[in-house]
Amino acid sequence: MTDMADSPGEAWGTAEVRAAVEAYWATADARDWGAFAATLADDVVYELPQSRERILGKERFVRFNQEYPGDWHVRIERTVADGEGRQAAVRTLVTVGPDETHAIHFFTFDADGRISGVTDFWPEPYEPPAGREHLVERY
Repeated sequence: MTDMADSPGEAWGTAEVRAAVEAYWATADARDWGAFAATLADDVVYELPQSRERILGKERFVRFNQEYPGDWHVRIERTVADGEGRQAAVRTLVTVGPDETHAIHFFTFDADGRISGVTDFWPEPYEPPAGREHLVERY
């Protein structure tokens, strides 16, 4: 994804950050896991504060999404990005069957424009579903 900046390590602008977030969600929604992985830094950190879960690394994070249950779909409603190309906040509408819920996501980017951190906030605290203990650590 470094082709959006003039050289590796150069900070992106707001438009590039928005495009990176849009690519992240579009590839996740399409279940295009190779393209999804390409949006991520190798050492990406994913956090779910409400369930106190953290996933370290691209491979685990991609697998977490591949294994996530249900036929979920995501639509971006609003993106706010900093002018330095390092952070974004996104509001989404997530649909699983007939159920809809909003979520807020905070993204950080590495010097090459890949997503290095994602923190998701869902409407209510919850206990994580069984079966993903091999991918996460609880905090």
